[in-house]
Amino acid sequence: MLPVQSSDKGLYMGLVAERAAAEYGDQLILLDHDLDLFPDAGRRITYAQFAEFVDDTAARLHAAGIRRSEHVAIHKSNGLDINIISCAVARIGAVPVQLSPALDGDSVVALLRRLGGAHLITDTAKLDGSLDGAPLRDITAGVLLVAGTRPGTVSLADLAGAPRQEPVVPHLDLPALMTHTSGTTGLPKLVVHSARTLHGRYRPQAKLFDMIREHETVALHVSYVHSRMPLALAVLMPRNHRFLVMNDADPQRAAELWAEHRPGFIESHPNSFMEWEVLADHPLEPLANVKYFSTTFDAIHPSTMHKLLHATRRSSPVFYQIYGQSETGPLVGRAFTRRTAQGADGRCQGYAFPSDTKFRLTSRNGKEVTRENPGYIDVQAAGRALGYFGERERYDAQVHGGWWRGMDLGYRTEEGCLHLLDREVDAIPGIHSTLEIEDTVLGRMDELTELVVVPGPADTAVPVLCTRDDVPLDRARWAAATAQWPQLAEPVQMKLEELPRTATMKVQRIELTARLRRRALRQPS
Repeated sequence: MLPVQSSDKGLYMGLVAERAAAEYGDQLILLDHDLDLFPDAGRRITYAQFAEFVDDTAARLHAAGIRRSEHVAIHKSNGLDINIISCAVARIGAVPVQLSPALDGDSVVALLRRLGGAHLITDTAKLDGSLDGAPLRDITAGVLLVAGTRPGTVSLADLAGAPRQEPVVPHLDLPALMTHTSGTTGLPKLVVHSARTLHGRYRPQAKLFDMIREHETVALHVSYVHSRMPLALAVLMPRNHRFLVMNDADPQRAAELWAEHRPGFIESHPNSFMEWEVLADHPLEPLANVKYFSTTFDAIHPSTMHKLLHATRRSSPVFYQIYGQSETGPLVGRAFTRRTAQGADGRCQGYAFPSDTKFRLTSRNGKEVTRENPGYIDVQAAGRALGYFGERERYDAQVHGGWWRGMDLGYRTEEGCLHLLDREVDAIPGIHSTLEIEDTVLGRMDELTELVVVPGPADTAVPVLCTRDDVPLDRARWAAATAQWPQLAEPVQMKLEELPRTATMKVQRIELTARLRRRALRQPS
């Protein structure tokens, strides 16, 4: 197996595909979508083709005038070509800045202003949609389109056949990639990664796959602009895994894809796994061959793990839950089985990764940190980012003597397990843990597809819920399921698509709170 890192422990995105293709060029990457940048590629491409696409795109970007160390913002419609472009930008020594397709136009403009003259790679759908009327000529070094043409832009299609370039390998501590935080608390922060910090994030994820002896087909439905996606490529390709990359989380579409390709490993966001619970009884048995489930983005409800683990026909399936942050990468994790998932405490995130991560609990009030008196979760991680671009003081304010404080609250059990209760900004007076309530009630009411408890008007604890097929909530069942929390306000039912979400499908709790309060102001007294 060819290494994906250099001898001095840096992970270089621009070299991953080339090195994997040299040994496993015929291995397949399967897609549920077409690539905007390479529309004739189809939905089955080999490692060798992927590496060729990266090299070809790097040549076009160089021909467009992009040079080493320059910032290149990527904001286009969803697709794996976001990562092809990112790898190509890195290959010529520039810094890819991955901006979620889900960001609104105002946020994209604000982040481009913060970058101060970055190149922008986008598509006509964005120019005609969320970026319509944006002053891109004034705030960028130039706009490049993956397909099509617009006045004042450069079409990458017109640069096909540009001279190939030798890959550039910057110092392992220089900026190599920028992603952004989830935006649950306002305008996202731009998180700066280096080759060294990317390798720090790679290590615990590589160790997980090194424990998997079977050569499984891996299904991925993760955000293309999260640091997890380039790391997934770095983990999977040198290990010769066939993998399926999915844009569409629709349960019926997922069922058809998995029935055809029979993945043995599925990785996605917790909210997507919740949507897929209905597949446990699907006639195509799309989950029958799954041996491993994994989520690295947020806590997942025990009831969801239980349902999915019992939907597979494989012996001894495992659900890996890994807790991490945008700034640090994976921090702690644990595995659940059919026997342990249903009765698990959903707040238990797991244990640190030896030699890669550490955590401590710091009191907020001088008293001992306990379940009843949770403290700040401080962490040390080899994958901790270099900083926030353009916001050094904001980043440094969260560093305390070499420990990173992500503003999550929790405690440590006697067994050493990290329990996550809430983010400090989401805490509600009189509620021990909103997440704990959500776990418990979702486990009691199968008809719920989502539940979040947020501060409503007058800081009351308002449950916002969605039901399967949007059927009206059974108030008697709700009352029985929530009887131990009389402080909860009347529930608000919404459709799943009405919930504000981040690129990784997290509910934007602050925005949801704001909507509830605006709704209350509009209602007659």
